[in-house]
Amino acid sequence: MTYWPLIGIALVVVGFVARLNPLMVVAVSAIVTGLLGGLEFVPVLEALGKAFNDNRYISVTWIILPVIGLLERYGLQERARTLIGQVRGATMGRLLVLYLGFRQITAALGMKDIGGHPQTVRPLIAPMAEAAAERAHGALSLKEREKVRAMAAATDNIGLFFGEDIFFAIASILLIQGVFEAQGYPLAPLQLSVWAIPSAICAFLLHGARLLAHDQRLARLPASETEGAA
Repeated sequence: MTYWPLIGIALVVVGFVARLNPLMVVAVSAIVTGLLGGLEFVPVLEALGKAFNDNRYISVTWIILPVIGLLERYGLQERARTLIGQVRGATMGRLLVLYLGFRQITAALGMKDIGGHPQTVRPLIAPMAEAAAERAHGALSLKEREKVRAMAAATDNIGLFFGEDIFFAIASILLIQGVFEAQGYPLAPLQLSVWAIPSAICAFLLHGARLLAHDQRLARLPASETEGAA
């Protein structure tokens, strides 16, 4: 077994550390990995082209983004803030715990693209979380406002990461199945996905506790530290 193709991983790391164009870094690393793995240049390009063509539906994202931008321009964030501000008892922690559960459940059912930073967190969840925090604790400083936004983004990440592996047809589960099968341990994808459920539950409990603890921390801040909205 030769380890030369692993140089491609090092190239990805170096390229990202150097802040080079990600698309260029990944493409060059893939070509180098293929060449070091014994493939000819043309077959490597054919493999890259086939992978791009098979996953061309990803380009639909670029159609959705302008629509989200137009919605934001015409007051989507303001309407989201107004809506959550009218809900009695709403807090940042409670709102994000609900979104965390929603994100995990939908990802576990295979609907991992139903949420996300550009289409959900930025235009809806983050503004609603800020409004809920302001309603419960008063005006927020710029530092606290950024923390609330970070919590909203982290909630989406954690919900997706620990929810999608429960879906037995996800790529990561199929990859694990392939590795085990190659080593002589044939397993069905469902057998692997079931073991992702305890991790998802632990992630929900731990991050949910962090969100509610952040609510409590905001409540303990002196008024002078929560004044001055950005």
